[in-house]
Amino acid sequence: MIKAIIIDDENGARVTLKTLLEEYCPDIEIIGECGNVPEGALMINKKNPDLVFLDIEMPEYNGFELFDFFKEINFEVIFVTAYSQYAIRAFEVSAIDYILKPVEVDSLKNAVEKVKQKKDQANIIQRLELMKDAYGGNEIKKIAFPMSDGMLFADLNEIILFEADRAYTHVYMKNGSKITVSKPMRTFEELLTEKPYFFRPHRSHLININFIKKYLKGEAELIMDNGISVSISREKKHDFEELLRSLKLSI
Repeated sequence: MIKAIIIDDENGARVTLKTLLEEYCPDIEIIGECGNVPEGALMINKKNPDLVFLDIEMPEYNGFELFDFFKEINFEVIFVTAYSQYAIRAFEVSAIDYILKPVEVDSLKNAVEKVKQKKDQANIIQRLELMKDAYGGNEIKKIAFPMSDGMLFADLNEIILFEADRAYTHVYMKNGSKITVSKPMRTFEELLTEKPYFFRPHRSHLININFIKKYLKGEAELIMDNGISVSISREKKHDFEELLRSLKLSI
């Protein structure tokens, strides 16, 4: 059995979640529940759960601040949230487990199943730190790339470009390294849709315009700081030049 605690300031939400877990997730044993973060921290220390179902938006302390009460995190977390869709994209890339409110049975069962299958707890602190960054003002500062031995965290300002390779994406970094990720590039394009300095000039590339070295207007081609040439499609050329003007990068 997986011992679990529910932390949510809404009593109705706690009752609903507990009822669904009892009916559809028999491997989960609810050993406690509470309505705020400080009480949750005390309960975790006392009962030592394997798993915490955690709301984000709560009075006084938000869900991410729970982890400030601990030097070590030895429990897994499933966020239960009505959070914005923009932030949810960060959850997906970061491999953080989450359920959107109102809770659906299939989503709950899938999240619980992922927790049951997880064996490596070592990177939970890094994953939570990434989500805390995303939480602050809905601004994503880092991306977590899944690796065979865990997760690799990269600062967005260090990424020169993404390059599509069918179901894979190659990520070129400022330090000269190249990361290959088993996710299609549209995953990253959707994640970074609100980052104006990332632009997709062609179906094969998503670039950080801060690393453009030269724009060859006649050839509709960009030379990046790492020497890679990126074509600009005919449909995207006007959008690219408008973007430069809107960011005051063109006169």
